[in-house]
Amino acid sequence: MKLFKHLTIIFLAALLFNCGSAEQKKNFNIKTNAVNNAIALNKTLELSISNPKNLEIESVKYSLDGKEIDKTVALSNFKLGLQNITAIVKYDGETETVTQNISIVNDTKPKLYSYEIINTYPHDITSYTQGLEFFNGELYESTGQKGESKLRKLDYKTGEVLKNIDLANQYFGEGLTILNNNIYQLTWQGGKGFVYNVDSFERTNSFKYGESKEGWGICNDGKLLYKSDGTEKIWFLNPETLVEDGNIQVYTNKGKIGRLNELEWINGKIYANIYEKNGIAIINPKNGATEAVINFNSIVKKIPNYSKDDNVLNGIAYNPETQTIFVTGKRWDKLFEVKIIEE
Repeated sequence: MKLFKHLTIIFLAALLFNCGSAEQKKNFNIKTNAVNNAIALNKTLELSISNPKNLEIESVKYSLDGKEIDKTVALSNFKLGLQNITAIVKYDGETETVTQNISIVNDTKPKLYSYEIINTYPHDITSYTQGLEFFNGELYESTGQKGESKLRKLDYKTGEVLKNIDLANQYFGEGLTILNNNIYQLTWQGGKGFVYNVDSFERTNSFKYGESKEGWGICNDGKLLYKSDGTEKIWFLNPETLVEDGNIQVYTNKGKIGRLNELEWINGKIYANIYEKNGIAIINPKNGATEAVINFNSIVKKIPNYSKDDNVLNGIAYNPETQTIFVTGKRWDKLFEVKIIEE
């Protein structure tokens, strides 16, 4: 009897599982003109519904990245990256929702820029540089490593430390930016960032990350904060609520650029270090397009302790007073003032 009951339960469970699986099968699929699920920004996306059962379709409503679209749509005003297409199909008095992912890539390859060194200044070789930014003519720096992480104000010409606070030992400091007299500093895997008064370095607030699980780089455009998390995504943060409100995905004409690290806002574009790479990407903040890459391969030869997997290029700061860019790296002994050359 026990065996009979046991077999009956297994049979009923299998029957319910199979019925549930059958209910999950879709009657329709979305067809696109994307090649290998990728399509360029300058193309027109063409959509249709695959209807193998020849059901009578009453209507179809499409959306892309949450925006309602027609079955043909120009992509020029959409963000790059992995996007979701949704089709709501009405048929025979029923409604079915189907989805399809595509990658929107840039329609041009990035330009390649070089640089010219204007000045070289001393830099603290013990500083594992994570964030770098100018404010009122003085340089602010955030450094990493647990037990070594700091927030500093520097005289960039001499390297003199004008103000310093140490982070608690459990935190690994990351990027920083300054907006409305507030310093915003990230931590790596601590799941939170800190807010300080720019004059006193008094900590006034802290904030938790949302969907971005880690903190890498941060910059601002005078109104909005932009945060990297070590992936291809750059998140938008409201500086008042510190809540993430969407993102862009950084793509070239070939695909995504991951491991985005230190960020700097320069003349309407986001400049980003790519972790363990000697290039800096110049990114369109509206759609995530990588418009150019600055090649810094030769600058690392001037750093005696450079290593491709540790003391790497990291740190970008724009000085509006000189209208020049400053770059350094993790535990580098030099800070370079450079002029970008558009080849």
